[in-house]
Amino acid sequence: MDARQLRYFLAVVDAGSVHRAAERLYVAQPSVSQALRALERDLGSLLFHRTGRRLVLTAAGHALVPPAREVMRGLDLARATVEAVDGLLGGELIIASMPSQSVSPLAGLIAAFAAVNPLVRISVRAASTPADVGRMLTTGDAELGVVAVSPSTTALPGLAALHLETQRFAVLGRDEAALPSGDPVRPADLAGAALIVGQPGTGMRAVADAVRSAATGSRFVVEVEHREAVLPLVLAGVGIAVVSDSWRALARAAGAAVRALDRADSLEVSLVSRPGRLSPAAAAFHRLADAKAADAG
Repeated sequence: MDARQLRYFLAVVDAGSVHRAAERLYVAQPSVSQALRALERDLGSLLFHRTGRRLVLTAAGHALVPPAREVMRGLDLARATVEAVDGLLGGELIIASMPSQSVSPLAGLIAAFAAVNPLVRISVRAASTPADVGRMLTTGDAELGVVAVSPSTTALPGLAALHLETQRFAVLGRDEAALPSGDPVRPADLAGAALIVGQPGTGMRAVADAVRSAATGSRFVVEVEHREAVLPLVLAGVGIAVVSDSWRALARAAGAAVRALDRADSLEVSLVSRPGRLSPAAAAFHRLADAKAADAG
């Protein structure tokens, strides 16, 4: 058993087929098939049930996935640690983030990190919910994650969490005339409003649901999964959006009107990671985030 076999095995697990795994690995399909057969011979057990082109993990295959991921993480960590002996002169840091929090605080953290470590390439992977972030950390698709949850919820059980900030909620309108005059705006003041909302299962949507219940005659005019479309829809006059505070600066810079929402709801934003040692780039990012959070606190 060697690292290449484990890498090919995990690629098949994540891709769902040898063909797709080979494409992602940029190798010939027979190379992946041969590596899997060699791995099964070494272990003395079948790792997949083969049904036509479809592969389903056996019990042995399921058992191999966690230790295989740990082996690959250890190799990646070893490589990154050696490369960082003379400083962070390259490499990649992958961060999974929920959409609103990628606007803030993640954008500011990346700007500060890149100013000090310009040769580290940062990839931000989109995740709609905290559970999505957790899955990406578990599978190794990301090393750090940014999540936002209600104060009564644990960020993600089993993961280490660094609190970054607390975000409240606001409403956005195309211009001042599109919003009630008060600040903060009470939900009841939005009676009859056309609301632009996020998908169910998010903190932003939960607050929008509460606003619609309190605002007589209000309605959801657009439900959007791609939260980057929220501000353009607001600026086009389609409706009013209920968003987290992370959108405030961007919305004002774009010319939208912003009001605080008079509700006690909030989101606790955290930087999460798997327990254990981080790569040098991730550790440096974590230290920077910790310092920024301490300064803000």
